[in-house]
Parts: sequence; structure tokens; C-alpha cells
Amino acid sequence: MSEVFDLFVVGGGVNGCGIARDAAGRGLSVALCEKGDLAEGTSSRSGKLVHGGLRYLEYYEFRLVREALIEREVLLASAPHIIWPMRFVLPHSPDDRPAWLVRLGLFLYDHLGGRKRLPGTRVLDLRRDPEGAAILKRFRKGFEYSDCWVDDARLVVLNAVDAARLGATVMTRTAMTGAVRTGNTWHIEITDQRTGARRQVQARALVNASGPWVRDVIGRVEGGASPRKVRLVKGSHIVVPKFWEGPQAYLVQNHDKRVIFINPYEGDRALIGTTDIPYDGRPEDVAIDEGEIDYLLKAVNRYFKQKLRRDDILLGFSGVRPLYDDGKGNPSAVTRDYVLDLEVVDGGPLLNVFGGKITTFRKLAEHAVQKLQPFFPDMGKDWTAKSFLPGGNIPEGDPVLFDEKLREIAPWLPRDVLAHYARTYGMLTGRILGAARDLAGLGQYFGAQLYEAEVRYLIDEEWAETADDILIRRTKQGMFMSDDEKAALSQWFERQIRHAA
Repeated sequence: MSEVFDLFVVGGGVNGCGIARDAAGRGLSVALCEKGDLAEGTSSRSGKLVHGGLRYLEYYEFRLVREALIEREVLLASAPHIIWPMRFVLPHSPDDRPAWLVRLGLFLYDHLGGRKRLPGTRVLDLRRDPEGAAILKRFRKGFEYSDCWVDDARLVVLNAVDAARLGATVMTRTAMTGAVRTGNTWHIEITDQRTGARRQVQARALVNASGPWVRDVIGRVEGGASPRKVRLVKGSHIVVPKFWEGPQAYLVQNHDKRVIFINPYEGDRALIGTTDIPYDGRPEDVAIDEGEIDYLLKAVNRYFKQKLRRDDILLGFSGVRPLYDDGKGNPSAVTRDYVLDLEVVDGGPLLNVFGGKITTFRKLAEHAVQKLQPFFPDMGKDWTAKSFLPGGNIPEGDPVLFDEKLREIAPWLPRDVLAHYARTYGMLTGRILGAARDLAGLGQYFGAQLYEAEVRYLIDEEWAETADDILIRRTKQGMFMSDDEKAALSQWFERQIRHAA
């Protein structure tokens, strides 16, 4: 007899994990499958921002911006260890948008979402204010406003961790290869990507939150025939050494009216992006191209005194955004809003998720589960708006205060390791430290603040199975490790697998 769930979710990105968490918290029995690792696709290849989307105002997306601004405050309160405020400096170029239009947009940005926790906009004299020191002298005026930074992959994983805490079954490296509705249940075939083994589970409702693969999954569902279209848009970023002083980020306007973010990243680096290019290949094959690199470098060099060259690029990555196709020709104008398409196949619900953005994932999940209310009339009420994500219940929501308390608990921890644990795990840090009273108690050291205790925690609690799962998604430590150190971690994994066998 196969397992029977109330809800089966396909897709281990931010939307799928958010839906699984929300539904499990309402008392539904939930299973989620992801064909690769959690957040391996679009959800780990974003611009790492929780933001309202200032530029969407230009396309009259007022509802989306308002919802995103409200969610920005909600998410900041729920996960202050992985989401934190950031100030953005927007140098004004009179060749592009007029100053009055930028000022109007920022006024709306400050007031549309009922801002409470973040400071508002201020005008800068770039010739005198320190934020203008790195900017070319011909740019005299600037504006500074607030948004938030997020560790996107950890946001996904923490939703999955909380879903599992609430009883959900999370299956990574497991593909949904077919689904048929029989009677009052979906019969769903899943395939273990490690072994090729197939088995069947049953569920009363099926949710397709597979992002860029949403149409592919629809094609695997017997009777699934959504008329909705998806526009795949490639967004690419580059990482370079940080080339300005101060904690602020920058937002610059380009000649084509697009905007480029230039954000502090992992301490001494900068993350620059993104592009907006139509994409028609396989989402798993996406990669940054030479034209995108040139585009991003030119946008930065138009404003900054220090000129970036290709040799400065430490890393480049791309993601495919699965945008709901609203018929707009310009990829930048295609809505970032989401559409939830509920089909009833032979009497049973199939919910397909189109579009969305990281900032609004929680609201998307809430709306998705609300759509299933008629099929589960006894499920619980909305609950995620006032809840913490795992590790987020730090004292008074203040990361600085939490750092101080962590130093009191583990004074033997080096400051860089302490900061890494605090910003990655928050109140879950004690689960990693365990009974350790010195660095030797954390086990083997792999480099870049990564000790064996953390690796074992990620394997036991966060579905990590490979070195890349840890170095690229659960943490960003791979950027700071040598090839030899990465190889040592991979060899450690191989020894663990042999020992387990």
C-alpha cells in the first residue's frame, strides 16, 4: 500500500517549500519532492534581495509593489539572521529618468507598504556625502533608500526545515515522473535520481511549484492542460572584489532604462546584476554569456571611478525566471506577479504556480493553500505572517545583540566563525556547537570557517548530500576555499558514503 498525503508538492524552490510549510502548519499531511537539491535552480541564483521592486512602479505594478513592501517587513521580522536591512544609493543621471520622477517613485516606495522598521529616503550630495566618494564627479545628486538583503538558498532550506518540523515529508533528488487521478486520489510516480528506483505515493491534491519546469510537470500529469504560458527570462550576475568603502549598496540606471544593483556580498566582495534576456533553452543549462558580462561591466563603469575589467570577475552565475507571460514584448516589462491556476481533474485539485518572486513567496504560499480550502474545509487558519523561520527568534530581533550573547556562550569561537554561525543559523547555532568547548570539539577543519560539526549538522538536518550542497547552497564558503580544500571535503563525503554502505 502506497503512502497517502493530503497534499503533494512538486518543486523544492522557495515557492514549493513555502507552500509545504504553510500547509503542514495548518494540519495537512504534506509531501514535497525535488528532482535535485533544494534551491538548486532559480531560488539560489537571484539578486539576494527582499525588496519592493522600485522599478516595477514604472510599469504601474502598484499592487505587486505594495504586497512586496509589506512582505519585506514580515520577512525581516521572521528571519533577521538571514535577512537584514541595506541602504541603496541611487546616483541620479539627468540623461535617463528626470529627478522629479525618481523622487516621486521613492515617495511612493516609502509609503505604499506601511513602512515601519526601515528608514526612509534621503537626498544625497554626491560631491560631499561619503556615499558619493566612489562615484564619478559628473554625478552630483543621489538618493538613498532602504531595502533588505537575503541569503536566498537558506531561505528555501529553512522553509523546508520548518515544513519537516511540522510533519511534512521532504524528498530531495526525487523526480515526479507521472501522475494520474483515480477516484478521489492522485497516484503519483516518483523516481529516485540517485538509484533510478521508482515508487508510487498518493495524495488528495497536487501542487506544481516547479518554477521554470512548470510546463514540463504539467505534461507529466494525465489530464493536466493549463492554457497559461510561461516566459523564461535569464538573469545573470557577476561577483567582483568590493571596490568602495562603506556598507551601502548602489542602484544605477542604464541607458536602456534598466537598473543594475551593485551590492556588498560576503564581506569583501560585490554582487552585480541582473540582466533580462529571453531564454528558450533547458533551464538546467543556463549560463552567463559574454554579452551579459559586457553589459554589466559597462553599466558599472558608467558611474564609478574605479573601472572594472574582465580580470576582476571572480564568479558569474545565471538563473531562469519563470515569469507568467502577460504578452509584454520587453522582458523587463513582463510582470513579476504570480498566477495560481487551479484545475479540477476528474474531481481532484491540481494547482499550478506561475511566476512570483522571492520577496512575495510567503504570500504566494498563503494564497495557494487558501485556494485549496474547499477541498480541505477543516484545515487551520493563516499562520505564517507572525511566525519565525528556524533560527530567526534571536533576542529582540537584533543580530548585534545576538552576536554578543553568542560570544558569552562560546568565547572560544573565533570571531569569523561566530559571525558565520550567527548569520547562517541564528538561534540554531547551539545545535552545531553541541557539547564542544573548543575548536577541537568541532572536528575536522575544512577551511573557510567550515568545521565537521557544521557539515554533519547540514547532512542530518538539511538534506545535504554532496560538497556542493554545502559549499554553494547551505553556505557560501566554497567561494573562499582553495581547490585542495574543496577536494578534501568531497573525499570526506566519499568516505562517509563508503562507511554507510
